[in-house]
Amino acid sequence: MSVRVVPYDPNWPSAFADEAVRLADAMGEVAEAVHHIGSTSIPGIFAKPIIDILVEASDLALVDQLQEAMELIGYEALGEFGIPGRRYFRRTAPDGTRTHHLHVFERGSDGAVRHLVFRDYLIAHPEFAHRYSDLKRELAKAHPDDMELYMDGKDEFIKAKQRAALEWSPKRLID
Repeated sequence: MSVRVVPYDPNWPSAFADEAVRLADAMGEVAEAVHHIGSTSIPGIFAKPIIDILVEASDLALVDQLQEAMELIGYEALGEFGIPGRRYFRRTAPDGTRTHHLHVFERGSDGAVRHLVFRDYLIAHPEFAHRYSDLKRELAKAHPDDMELYMDGKDEFIKAKQRAALEWSPKRLID
């Protein structure tokens, strides 16, 4: 998979909102909250043009029972996919282009909080958001055909800012 980051698209929030409605309909009461996360949720920064969504669920066992409903709206279920306590889904357009990543965690779990405070921290601290954007552009240029090296290159920055975000707001959850 090639690595492509693009300038911020002001249509990303509405693309998220449209998908959030579809997900809430498919998941019903299991989906307690649906959040826009990832770089497409941070105004003004470069991102892979894939909408990242986090659903806070009442119970992951109930999420596991929704695989067929999720497939009906175009999502592929991949289980934990390397992160304990998460259910991961991805959606791909008919032309093979990845369009959405869906991360489902139990409401208030460490995984959910970590993603949400990272997003909120970067929105509240545009200087760090722009550093992250620059890093992503550099890594995409250096590793255009190696998603793993691209992801590894972001890891240290993300972990450092997640720690800072948790100190900045240890129990912060904003819908």
